[in-house]
This record gives sequence, C-alpha cells and structure tokens, in this order.
Amino acid sequence: MNLNLQDKVIIVSGGAKGIGEAIVKLLAAEGAIAVIAGRNKADNIKTVEAIQAAGGKCFQIVAELTKPQECKKVIDETLKKFGRIDGLVNNAGINDGVGLEQGNYESFIASLHKNLVHYYLLAHYALPALKKSKGAIVNISSKTAETGQGGTSAYAASNGGRNALTREWAVELLKYGMRVNAVVVAESWTPLYEKWINTLTDPEKKLQEIYSKIPLENRMTTTEEIANTVVFLLSERSSHTTGQLIHVDGGYVHLDRALANA
Repeated sequence: MNLNLQDKVIIVSGGAKGIGEAIVKLLAAEGAIAVIAGRNKADNIKTVEAIQAAGGKCFQIVAELTKPQECKKVIDETLKKFGRIDGLVNNAGINDGVGLEQGNYESFIASLHKNLVHYYLLAHYALPALKKSKGAIVNISSKTAETGQGGTSAYAASNGGRNALTREWAVELLKYGMRVNAVVVAESWTPLYEKWINTLTDPEKKLQEIYSKIPLENRMTTTEEIANTVVFLLSERSSHTTGQLIHVDGGYVHLDRALANA
C-alpha cells in the first residue's frame, strides 16, 4: 500500500533508539523525511547515517526536551531546514520509577517534564506549521495509564496525560482538518527495556514470565509492529481516524488474563 508520504517532513522525538528508531526507519522507507529530536548527538547521527546509507532521507536535531526552549528549537530548526512540518510523533520518555511511597515533589515534577510536558510543547510550537499542512500527530503512550504497574506514579500520570491530550487535541483541531491519535504500548523490547530487565536477579526467568502473559503468540510486540501502526496513522490512508487510543500490544491490556495459561 502506498502511504503517500513521499517527502513529508515528520518530527519524531526520541527517534534515535527503540520505538522511535523503528518509526524513523519506516518513515524513510516510505519516502518521508524523518527529523530525529533527541539529546544524544552520537545516537542521532548513527541512525541518520544508517538511513542515508540505505538511500533514505533523515535529519537530526540535538535537543534536551525537558527544557522548553529546546522544544522550540526543534521546531524552529526543522522549519529553517525544510520550510514545513507534515507530522509529529511524540515518543521520547522513560519509565523512571518515581512512585508514591518512594518519590518526592522534585522527582515527580522532573518526570512529568521527561515524559509529558514536551509532548505539549512540541505540538504547541509545531501547530502553526501543522495547521498549514493539515498534518497528523501521533502520541506514543503506555499501558501503565490503564493498568497501573506499581512504583511508577509519575510515568503512569504522564501516560494518562498523553491519552487525555490525544482526545483533547483531536477535538480542538477538528476545525483545521487535523487528526490526533495515540498508540498504546505494553511490552516491547527496546534498549531501555533491556537495561531494566538486566537489573533483575534472574532476567531470563522474568522474561519468560512476561512472555507467558501476552495473549497473542506469547511474545513481545516488536518495535517494527508499533512503527507500522504509527506510520499508517500519519498517512492519509487513515484519513478518518482521530481521537483513538490504539493498542498495539498482542492483546495484553484487554484480553482475559486466563488466556495466559491456555
């Protein structure tokens, strides 16, 4: 299916690794120009060079997205380079374990800046350009907003905010013909996930336990599977889809837990 994304300029926050990297690579494969916004220049450049070596188009902007002025810089530099923005993927964030019992005001607020505030700021600063292009926004979210996890109040709150903003923006931007959706992730293997699992006493045992609870094929969702849905939502092929929280999770959130032992 031709998604008609040729030369569309789409910003992906946290686009150098994990889910963001998969999205960026698929956008490039579809002929789009992906703009990576991330704090680590070396990681950004590595992904850009891999895409360019494969014949794709990609650009990177080094930005610490917890700083509001850096969010504005991402938009300003993208417009200076390309003169337009056709889509935004809010993806950057980290499950940083700021809980209710083991947490405090400072760490809670810092986590909101890592995981939620820059979603708003990037969309806010990009909005004039997105209105011109009738561009789409896709927010990456997490199951923690719906299922809870324990010990991660700030991350769960951020994802609740991501989901709420998705619906709110979908309503606010109807008058511009713009679409806003979210892709909700449950268990997906990324560098951050690997880093977390390796902190456990028996990582392999924990992985097998996790796999057993994922109804479809008892495996994690690949980053490529998430990217497939994100890129579709960015395209005109999903032209009448807006305000949706789409779970790409092998049935993890909504299907009967009893299936885990079926």
